[in-house]
Parts: sequence; structure tokens; C-alpha cells
Amino acid sequence: MIAFSSHRFVLPLPAGHRFPMEKYARLGERVLSEGILTAGDVREAPAATDDELLLVHNRDWVERVRDGGLEPAEIRRLGFPWSPEMVERSRRSVGATIAAARVARTEGVAANLAGGTHHAFADHGEGYCVFNDAAVALRVLQREGLVTRALVVDLDVHQGNGTAAIFADDPHVVTLSVHGARNFPFRKVPSDVDLALPDATGDEEYLSLVAGALDRAFDAADPELTIYVSGADPHENDRLGRLALTRDGLTRRDELVFRACERARSPVAVTMAGGYGRDIDTTVDVHLGTLRAAAELHRRWGAGRISRGP
Repeated sequence: MIAFSSHRFVLPLPAGHRFPMEKYARLGERVLSEGILTAGDVREAPAATDDELLLVHNRDWVERVRDGGLEPAEIRRLGFPWSPEMVERSRRSVGATIAAARVARTEGVAANLAGGTHHAFADHGEGYCVFNDAAVALRVLQREGLVTRALVVDLDVHQGNGTAAIFADDPHVVTLSVHGARNFPFRKVPSDVDLALPDATGDEEYLSLVAGALDRAFDAADPELTIYVSGADPHENDRLGRLALTRDGLTRRDELVFRACERARSPVAVTMAGGYGRDIDTTVDVHLGTLRAAAELHRRWGAGRISRGP
């Protein structure tokens, strides 16, 4: 399975900032040391171009991010200080999902070892999300004639408000979000399929509800490509999650998603999304489990066996 990494492009943060930048380097190391991927499987993420970003984002937003023209209130909403490194990192994270989506179309499965920036809207960013990688990737592939119908499966613990807003009027893209009802963002944007869960939801209830939501979403979408925004933050150890899934429960979650893709014969591009564990290695463990399950799906399918076209 091919994966794209942007961990070399570090976003400088002030001391004590709660965004776990370090997790990406650790994930890159462990995905190799544990044999999930080989060095030849991991490629450096390309940078998304302005032309690609403008398929989703307003020109004003793209240019002011690029040129350092954000207002203080916009920076607070984003949660990151502006820097040239922040801009480059954001472009690489989007570029990795574009690249993974292209590879998935021919090989069945591919991954971005970061990504999942689902709180980015067309005209602003928030919640540590500058540009919306899933939305840009789908628009690029639609422009290239590689995809018409698509599905975004968002199982990050925070509702995918930016993605839902971007695709609200697009009948060709179905959005599914399973998230904490009382968690950020506090003003949700309706997805095509939304499942809002109470605090402390555990494995069995979660998995039963997700299975039903996946059935509804795949039936509605009949996707030629699925983008899986996975998320480690439903884990019981997560500082921002408020749910109570175990490591085993999250493994079973990933298997549900990949089995659904398999039944639908839908290629899938996987992104890591959020994870704010009290122990950063626990967060990395969850992301590794997702990648392990994705690599297993790739082995079952074999390169090129499930490619679909519009």
C-alpha cells in the first residue's frame, strides 16, 4: 500500500500548545519499524497548488493564508499562529490526500499519514484546519474525470462541519459524520448522514450505530471513491474526545469501514485526522491500527482489482 507523508514539514508551535505535532514523526517511524509499510511504500507528500486549492476555497482565503494576511480573530479561530511553515505544511497535507486518492483509484487503497482537515470551510479555517484536504482531493479528481460519485466517511470524534458545508449542494458527494454530540464544533453543519453520540459511548453501542450509518451512506452514494477520515480521538484516553472506545473497538471500527468499501467495490483513500491522547503513543497506536487494517484490505484486493470509473 502506498502512503504519503508530510511529517518532514513541521508546523512551529509555541511551548505548551495542545496540538500533537510530534505524532506525525512517531507515526512515520513506527509504520516502518512495525512492518506495516516499507520505505518504498512511503512517498513524500506533494504540495497542493493554488489552482487545486481554488477548486474548493475562495481566492481571498487562499491568498491571505499564503501571504500572511490573516486577521488576529481568524488566527484565533484557526488555532495556529501564521508562519510560512504553517502554509507549507497545510499545502502538503492537502497534496498528500490528492495523491492518495489518485493512487487509490488504481490500487484500491492508499493513505495520507496526516490529513483529515474537515473543519476548513471554503472561506475560512478553524479547529486546526486551514484547507480541506478531502474536499480538494475530490474536486481535483472530479475535474480530471476520474470520479463522479464519492463518499466521505468521517469518524473523527468532531463533526465534519467544513466538509458538510462544502458539499451541501452537491448530489454527487455524500457526507457521513459520526461524532460526539456535545463536542466541538458546537454549531454543527448537517451532513447527508449524521450520527451524534452522547458522552461516554462505548464499543458495542458505537459499532452497532456506525454499521447502520455506513449502510445508509454507501447505499446513498454508490461511490467510485471513498475518503475515510478516521480519527484516533474517539479513544477513551483522548483528552478532547469524550467517548469511551477501546483500542479493540477502534480496530473493529476500521474493519467495518473497509468491509463496507469492499462490499461496494469502492477504492478508499485513508486520512488520519484527529488524536489528542493523554499519552501520544496511544494516539499513534490507534493510527497504526487504521493503517494496518488498510494495508490488509490492500492485500486482499490486490493492485488494480477494484478500480471503478465514472
